[in-house]
Amino acid sequence: MNNKLSGWTDTIVAIATPPGIGAIGVIRISGEQAYDIVQKLFPSRNLKEQQANTLHVGFLKEKKNILDEVVISLFKKPFSYTGEDVIEISCHGSPFVQQQVLDALIRNGARLARPGEFTQRAFLNKKMDLTQAEAVGDLIASNTRASQKSAMNNMRGGFSKELKSLREELIKFSSLIELELDFSEEDVEFADRHQFSLLIQKISKVVNGLLASFKLGNVIKNGVSVAIVGKPNAGKSTLLNALLNENRAIVSDIEGTTRDTIEEIININGILFRLIDTAGIRQHSQDIIENMGVIKSREKIQQADIVLYLYDVNKMSTDELQAIVSEIKMENPNLLVVANKVDLYRENGFNHIQSEVFISAQQQTGIEELKMKLFDIAGGAEINKEDVVITNARHYAALSQVSKSLHEIEEAIERKLPGDLLSVDLNECLQYLGEITGEITNEDRLDYIFSKFCIGK
Repeated sequence: MNNKLSGWTDTIVAIATPPGIGAIGVIRISGEQAYDIVQKLFPSRNLKEQQANTLHVGFLKEKKNILDEVVISLFKKPFSYTGEDVIEISCHGSPFVQQQVLDALIRNGARLARPGEFTQRAFLNKKMDLTQAEAVGDLIASNTRASQKSAMNNMRGGFSKELKSLREELIKFSSLIELELDFSEEDVEFADRHQFSLLIQKISKVVNGLLASFKLGNVIKNGVSVAIVGKPNAGKSTLLNALLNENRAIVSDIEGTTRDTIEEIININGILFRLIDTAGIRQHSQDIIENMGVIKSREKIQQADIVLYLYDVNKMSTDELQAIVSEIKMENPNLLVVANKVDLYRENGFNHIQSEVFISAQQQTGIEELKMKLFDIAGGAEINKEDVVITNARHYAALSQVSKSLHEIEEAIERKLPGDLLSVDLNECLQYLGEITGEITNEDRLDYIFSKFCIGK
């Protein structure tokens, strides 16, 4: 195959719609020979003479064999998704028909595309930078309003513009320092060190803000795991059913009914919460299977983003509750204490009870308040802000290196180190910034990034 960093000369094809039966299936073909290959199968019209961005209906044929009646969509370079000549064929959604069309296109000169190869070509043809290309994959995988909004913002270049602006300002100072090195014998200083220090502080503030946003970004992209823990018969399964508004978990008055963890997904205001109903935790049980469930429950406490400790307000003393809360916090500090069965509470008021939320899972009271509490703990109030949010681990790792380089530059300025040493740290910082947007990259890294995409995108 040709060098991927300098472009392709071959033509690729793939089915762009999901597997299975549907009303239509879309087959996408891109490359120098796209029009010539499709023309062999669509003889009713000279495609090269047709205007770009037009649709054409007709029969797709291979020799005398009619493959299907299709709609041909024409896109001409450079005004296409990939920046190359692109044709999309909308055929009937039968998997057999789609495969017949795909095989015919391959027999006539196209090559089956690798995962993400269409978007990779768009990147290499400068239709988008690497962060925008990755946002395409994020948008396809988005399953909440928040994740869709974040991906759309990055696709429109929100993150890229911020990085580009920072990089351009650093490049200006880098060129001045390089100029100093050319006149090193004359001991001149073209780059004002005070202004340079102020710039580094400004960029550090932006970078640190982006790094801090990764926690929220991870919530937006991957959701939040919530382990529901408590003593047997505290109402954990009833709470899970109330949150889901369906009877997902078996509920019984018999202690130890839940033997294994049950996991379900709930969407709260655009954030996915993975609720994990665990086996009741108690110190002594003669049931071996129940004890195994308790061990798994403790594992979930350590692994969860949030631990929701549920207790029966009628059966828990203040001292016992304090001891349990202290023990759980040693394993996971992100603890939400919830008092259950308040409808049966025999005292007046809850002032002496250590709890952040009071509910009755059975009567479904306080459930909406509990949902909002979970949403707030996850940082959900921040998701509607227009600030750029980092959701990609690769971006986070590169920005961490940028932050480190900026710190070293600032120290070098304070110590009044010579320009050649400043230049090393500055070039390192510029390299990491360039790697995020793809201005500096390599073939292996591109292959890894785009291999996670769908075939046909």
